Amino acid sequence: MGLIDNAVLGILFTIGSIGVLLGIAIGYVVRKKIANIQAGTLENKLAKLADDAHAKAKEVVLSAKEEAVKILEGTKKEEREREAQLIKQEGRVANREDFLDKKVAEYDRLERELAEKAEKVKIIKEEVDRAHAEQAAALEKISGYSKEQAKSELFNVTEQQYKNDLLTQIRKLENENHDAFEKKANDILATTIQRYAASQVAEITTTTVSIPSDEMKGKIIGREGRNIRTLERLTGAEIIVDDTPGTIVISCFDPVRREICKIALEKLIVDGRIQPARIEEMVEKAKVDVVNRIKKAGEEVIYELGIVGIDPKLVNLLGRLHYRTSYGQNVLLHSVEMAHIAAMLAEELGADVQVAKIGALFHDIGKAMDHEVQGTHVEIGKKILEKFNIDKRVVQAMQSHHEEHPYETIESVIVQTADAISGGRPGARRGTMETYLRRLEELEGIANSFEGVEKSYAISAGREIRVFVTPEKIDDLGAHKLARHIADKIEQELKYPGEIKVNIIRETRVIEYAR
Repeated sequence: MGLIDNAVLGILFTIGSIGVLLGIAIGYVVRKKIANIQAGTLENKLAKLADDAHAKAKEVVLSAKEEAVKILEGTKKEEREREAQLIKQEGRVANREDFLDKKVAEYDRLERELAEKAEKVKIIKEEVDRAHAEQAAALEKISGYSKEQAKSELFNVTEQQYKNDLLTQIRKLENENHDAFEKKANDILATTIQRYAASQVAEITTTTVSIPSDEMKGKIIGREGRNIRTLERLTGAEIIVDDTPGTIVISCFDPVRREICKIALEKLIVDGRIQPARIEEMVEKAKVDVVNRIKKAGEEVIYELGIVGIDPKLVNLLGRLHYRTSYGQNVLLHSVEMAHIAAMLAEELGADVQVAKIGALFHDIGKAMDHEVQGTHVEIGKKILEKFNIDKRVVQAMQSHHEEHPYETIESVIVQTADAISGGRPGARRGTMETYLRRLEELEGIANSFEGVEKSYAISAGREIRVFVTPEKIDDLGAHKLARHIADKIEQELKYPGEIKVNIIRETRVIEYAR
């Protein structure tokens, strides 16, 4: 039983193993078949996708070819249009070149013709000039007069024939609008002078120092003159101690040095201790005092006139004019007065007030250092203002106040007028008797040098010359000519401020008796 059971078990095991193997084989076959089926399906899909891709690619290529063909056709069309435009432009350029060539040829022809005509005109002109010269020579030979003599004779004859007409015309020209202009000028000047009616009592720098007693003279001189020598050496001034009671005279060409010496001497007199060391101390204090006074004087003037933007160094130079005088008139006060007058004249005439004011204020700035630099005070002042970059219009306004330069602007005329008004006021200036008499003699000498003058008198402080002429030698027209000739000679030979009036007087007296 046991053997049978083992045999049955072996058979069953064998059968089971065979079944398992058959199942595996069958599964493999089935799986392979299924795989083949699936592989065929995937290949079909891939083939289909490839076909679709080829179809789309063909469509894209066809579309691109069509687009390229369109672009190419458009480009060819534009190229043809541009070629057509270029052909047209080349045609126009060619036409213009032909036109210009024709014009150039025409101009060349005209130029040649003009040159030929100019040459002919030149030849004709030379012939005419030669004929005129021959004619003039023949006329001179026939008449016995040269060209200049004939011209002079013609003028003389014409003058004699039309003397009355010429005299009437001259008087008409002189009187035309003269009264109106004279009245207007007088109104402007009168208004300006009245608006600035300043006092004419100017501060004049004195050269004398008062002392309390004559004993002080001995202290100032010192033992063997050492005190006075020390003071003269330190200040550069000369001290004159004479017999005049209560007075010591200081003499120096430099007004600033003279003022330093005066202040130092006054301080020493008040202090009473006069010896070399004390003198040196007082001179140094006096120098500082004068510098401060100069600075203060310049600043006060600038402030009074309301002028801004002036360099402090130029203000100090302006302050130095406080110690300068011209014919007894303080130059700084004269400049301030001129600035006010010039500003008012500029307002009346519609000129630049600021330019006229500054030009008048600095018109004599060259006098602040004219003994230190070569040249006239006008030229020195011009260089000073240019150095400090003052407006060019101001320089033009100040440089003509002595007529050394032409009047370039209306402001320059205003400055010269203001100078004449300020200097010409009664009592403003005083000159030496010798200079005054010499000026009058020179004026009368010029007038008496002309033929036909009987006598002449210089009046109004030399601002007018009255000339009496012989009526038999000088007629009315000749009197006008003589006045012009005398005025011209005065302008050429004399230097003077303002103007000089030349007054010709021709008096004819006719006496007859009735019997």
